[in-house]
Amino acid sequence: MARLSDRLKGIIGDRTANALLKVFGMETLEDLLRHYPRRYAVRGEFSDISGLLEGDEVTVLAEIAAVKVRRANGRNILEVNVTDGSAVMSLTFFNQPWREKELKIGKTGMFAGKVGSFNGKRQLSHPDYQLIPDGDDVDSALAGFAGKFLPVYPAGGKMPSWKISQCIDLVLDSLDEVSDYLPGEVLTQFDYPSLIDAFKNIHKPESLEDAQLARERLTFDEAILLQLLLAQRRAELKSLTATPRKISTDGLVSTFESRLPFEFTDGQREINEEISKDMQEPHPMHRLLQGEVGSGKTVIALRAMLSVIESGGQAALLAPTEVLAVQHFKTISKLLGELANAGTLQGTGEGTQIALLTGSLNTAQRREALGKIANGEAGLVIGTHALISEGVEFHDLALVVVDEQHRFGVEQRDALRMKADKPAHLLVMTATPIPRTVAMTIFGDLDLSTLRELPGGRSPITTHVIPVREKPHFLDRAWERIKEEVAKGHQAYIVAPRISDSGDEEGSSTKVKISAADIAMAKLMGDEEFSDEISNYEIAGDAKMTSVEVLAPMLATGALKGLRLAPLHGRQSSELKDETMSAFANGETDVLVSTTVIEVGVDVANASVMVIMDADRFGVSQLHQLRGRVGRGSTPGLCLLVSGAEQDSPAMARLIAVAGTLDGFELSRIDLDQRREGDVLGRAQSGTKSHLRLLRVLRDEDLIDQAREVATKLISQDPKLEAHSELAAQVKLLRAQERSAFLDKG
Repeated sequence: MARLSDRLKGIIGDRTANALLKVFGMETLEDLLRHYPRRYAVRGEFSDISGLLEGDEVTVLAEIAAVKVRRANGRNILEVNVTDGSAVMSLTFFNQPWREKELKIGKTGMFAGKVGSFNGKRQLSHPDYQLIPDGDDVDSALAGFAGKFLPVYPAGGKMPSWKISQCIDLVLDSLDEVSDYLPGEVLTQFDYPSLIDAFKNIHKPESLEDAQLARERLTFDEAILLQLLLAQRRAELKSLTATPRKISTDGLVSTFESRLPFEFTDGQREINEEISKDMQEPHPMHRLLQGEVGSGKTVIALRAMLSVIESGGQAALLAPTEVLAVQHFKTISKLLGELANAGTLQGTGEGTQIALLTGSLNTAQRREALGKIANGEAGLVIGTHALISEGVEFHDLALVVVDEQHRFGVEQRDALRMKADKPAHLLVMTATPIPRTVAMTIFGDLDLSTLRELPGGRSPITTHVIPVREKPHFLDRAWERIKEEVAKGHQAYIVAPRISDSGDEEGSSTKVKISAADIAMAKLMGDEEFSDEISNYEIAGDAKMTSVEVLAPMLATGALKGLRLAPLHGRQSSELKDETMSAFANGETDVLVSTTVIEVGVDVANASVMVIMDADRFGVSQLHQLRGRVGRGSTPGLCLLVSGAEQDSPAMARLIAVAGTLDGFELSRIDLDQRREGDVLGRAQSGTKSHLRLLRVLRDEDLIDQAREVATKLISQDPKLEAHSELAAQVKLLRAQERSAFLDKG
């Protein structure tokens, strides 16, 4: 008998196992069993084709009347017409010409799927089917096909749903007893089935109720394993010792606060106190600071960094991009003024020096920065991933601040903290508001501080959608509005999704053209296998995405002629980017035509209007971040979202949602609801992309609460799970996956 850890090849054969490995990365029996059904096809009464309605899940008994294969832009499309005597319908298969060998004219079979239509013709796309062998009795064949809940699996390559189902049957039949890692009392508490019964009932349910309970148990497994890992981390952090950092009442922090041109908000003061209290404890602070765009997180982080510098330590700020690192360097230098020049002719003797460490520094610059970091001359260090690299040594690293946490893994932030003699305090910042369940699921090892209040003097931002498909003249009005704002002495951003039209963007692949008609048909018929691949195709005849290199000169000689325009994007040299941003910040440029390099950290109070081209190409949170670049001063901000999306499309609904609220927390829920879970809980944040197959952090909020409660109780009673060795092994495996993901990134 087989075990979950056994290789697939021994059960299903080398060829099929290799296909599963290639398409899905499956190696073991457990990998396959955790490839869960997307839905179930319910076999009931057979339907007459003439009475079918679009959207119905049906099974029809019909005879094949016609078969043809057509070629469309490199893809084979197999069309099969079937009839039951009442009417004719079409079966469509994309890129599966081999089916022509078995779907022969005159064959009778049962065909099941969701009814779609195209050009007024009924369609089933990639239906499940079972052909009745020649000479067999139809009634006996029907008995084995109808009346069951048949699983429909995510398919790919040469592994269609029915073949995956056959493989799972073989695996379930071959399994020996499966030990259950969930404690018996937990199974009893929630009335969950055993692990082996959960696998059987989710793949081969006798009823939909059985399938639902099995799915809930397996979803709970994902939640509790992650919560146990986070609970262990919290316990481990409590056991570490750190150097307490106390703030004096008349030192560097007080001097800094007295020179600020504004007052802290009540929310900022409260979080300042939380951080101060944390850093005076004998164990390391581990805090997440989240806040709305422009809510003043940077000044809170700076105050915390100055407090450890005042106590003789150093602080490091880790930024995800060089543009953001440089922007932080300039912003913090400006806020500190002469306090950033200690030990120089420009300084007063009080304060510190700031070092900037990025990958683009030349050898001499890097050597100078490393020297100041190592001897402690630079109390405040700002940099990118270069801070994590070998050769970077700190004199006394006391505090690590990580900006835009969602772009770093747990291991990456810890790699920097490990450069301290004792564990450094950690402050993680994100300007992307995080729903409570996401915070519990991704950042459950961090204490949470939330900054909702905007500082005084910030102006509201008005957002409008410009639907250029229906109202192209609205775009002309947008350019006029920019000229009006510039005439008032203000400035503008124009954001484009691409650098150039060459198609050779970093990380992009060559697009294969396919007709819009073929794509429309695939979408209309619910062909998910094909729809998942559409991102690799470019619709023939469709307008290209707007690019900076085309848009900037076009506007400079056309609609915005006479204004001072400058392009900005990631391919430019560091020197040119710095010069461009400095010129804009100093008011020497009227309009910045940019990619999303301005998404975070850019603070030009005089900028009052932003136009985002092809706004449907951006996510909800990204649009919210971008528009936060305007309205940062006393002038009200205006953000115009330009899109050619259909009026009733999900893309347009997303833009309307962004235009309808400035509440980033509400938008983050919309964003999370619309994005794939792996995008939100991918390896970049938690290292657990392969672990989370069923868990949905918004839908499963109650279940996550239950899992967190159970995990906390288990770890408080048994920190190393010594009494639950199988559960401990699963958590250890999850931790290893996370580390592996970090090493892959490095």
